[in-house]
Amino acid sequence: MAFCGSCGASIEANAAACAKCGTSTAGGAQTGEMSTKGFVPTLLLCLFLGALGVHRFYVGKIGTGILMLLTLGGLGIWSLIDLVMIAVGSFTDKNGLPLRR
Repeated sequence: MAFCGSCGASIEANAAACAKCGTSTAGGAQTGEMSTKGFVPTLLLCLFLGALGVHRFYVGKIGTGILMLLTLGGLGIWSLIDLVMIAVGSFTDKNGLPLRR
């Protein structure tokens, strides 16, 4: 089993494209690796403490977490974008791995 490098959906290892998002898997499929960080905790941290960047600290993105803290989540815009990215499954941890569901 492999995962789409774009949306994180599980796909067949020999599939030419992701059935969910249609992205070509040539070089984009991962070997089944998932982040140790969970989808639900990340979503809840972003929802309630997004302006402070706590969700980015949680997934290991310390540098951008500090920037979000200093700018209050880009005045809320950056936090909103992250919330949508987490909800649709395109948010990754510091190693670029999709969040565990």
